[in-house]
Amino acid sequence: MMEGAYGGGKAGAAFDPITFVQRPQVILRAACWDGNACNYGVGISVIAFLASIGFIVGEYLFEQMPSIKTRKHYVLGDLGFSGFWAFLFFVGFCYLTNQWNKTEEIAGGIGVNNMQAAIAFSFFSIFTWAALAYLAFRRYKQGAEQAFAPSYEAEPGNEGGYSSYPDAVDPDGGYSQPPFNNTQQPQAGMMPQQAPTY
Repeated sequence: MMEGAYGGGKAGAAFDPITFVQRPQVILRAACWDGNACNYGVGISVIAFLASIGFIVGEYLFEQMPSIKTRKHYVLGDLGFSGFWAFLFFVGFCYLTNQWNKTEEIAGGIGVNNMQAAIAFSFFSIFTWAALAYLAFRRYKQGAEQAFAPSYEAEPGNEGGYSSYPDAVDPDGGYSQPPFNNTQQPQAGMMPQQAPTY
């Protein structure tokens, strides 16, 4: 594999997740996560807190978004982030519980309540973020259905036909003759048109 500047690939190249995971930097950074379960829980919680603020602002501005594409991107972003964060909290819950089970009994019980609270909040966060992902999915599905719905509705009792103006009255009861007839008389001052001869 040919590498570009500073050991990276060419800019704009396709992303390969397998190659990414096999990089030594990525492996070592992932190993750094394993050494401290609390930092993982704190990290995803802080990012979730900041993202929640951002999504609340997005909800406030949602009604003012004039573009359907902008609304679609917002809903898809909400769906993807919420689903991914539910997964990360599930991983965090399993990780914190596993590390807590391996921990020896602490003298005096210092920090026990904090750790139990972190595990409990990680567990409940799975359901709150999963519920947010479900609501975003429902919103996306509703928007997709409306995007392909017809923009008109047939009048009751007039399915398949054209409707007339409600106050329109035709005094003649309709056309008495075809609108373009060769027997019409020319108006005053106008020459009758002759059919072309071939």
